[in-house]
Amino acid sequence: MQSFGQSFTVLPQVDSTNNYAMQQVHARLAKHGDTWFALDQTSGKGQRGKTWQSSVGENIIMSIVLTPSFLLPVHTFLLNAAVSLGAYDFFNKYAGNETCIKWPNDIFWGDRKAGGILIENSMQSNNWLFAVAGLGININQRHFGEGISGVTSLRLITGKSHDVLELARELCCFLEQRYKMLESGNEALILQNYRQAMYKLNKRVKFKTGSIYREAVVKGVSPDGLLVVETGDKGEEKWPWGTVEWVL
Repeated sequence: MQSFGQSFTVLPQVDSTNNYAMQQVHARLAKHGDTWFALDQTSGKGQRGKTWQSSVGENIIMSIVLTPSFLLPVHTFLLNAAVSLGAYDFFNKYAGNETCIKWPNDIFWGDRKAGGILIENSMQSNNWLFAVAGLGININQRHFGEGISGVTSLRLITGKSHDVLELARELCCFLEQRYKMLESGNEALILQNYRQAMYKLNKRVKFKTGSIYREAVVKGVSPDGLLVVETGDKGEEKWPWGTVEWVL
């Protein structure tokens, strides 16, 4: 089995690296570890149908094909946690200890978003055939457009310009380390490390559920990816992704 990024293809322009990678998967032209990096992405995809925008050539925009057949399809969060930790490890190396993971899979620095992850899967009955992990990490971008706030990049944090392709290949190494940890059966350590890296851990945060605002203390995450919080009125609760929004 080849290493992450051993096959590393640079695309001048693409609608979405995840779309491109999934097309390769369905055409049976992809294998584990294949990586596609885009200089320009015209229709980048984020969570909940949101778009991911990036200036041409300034950031990491890439997708990696994975074959997590050692996991059952019900354990999708474990893969999400491993990929998130790989991105966290990478960004923390350059940006320092204010790096964190905002549940479920955003990379934050302090209170600002620095990256996002979108994993799309190909499954058949109870078999996990492929996963495509798409990552967008802000590296050299300094201006994010009018009306866009709460965002940062490695350059804004460090004051230095970086070689984006070189960092993308390094990111592959960090992702593979966490993937191999998961593959080796260290699920408990993955979840423990994920919890330790969580944004606003043990702090009171305002959330929105529908039209209702609630405050809760972030306590961690369950093995199946539920956000574990503590509320004053109902004690500990577990919230599924998609049912609550952070109010930042």
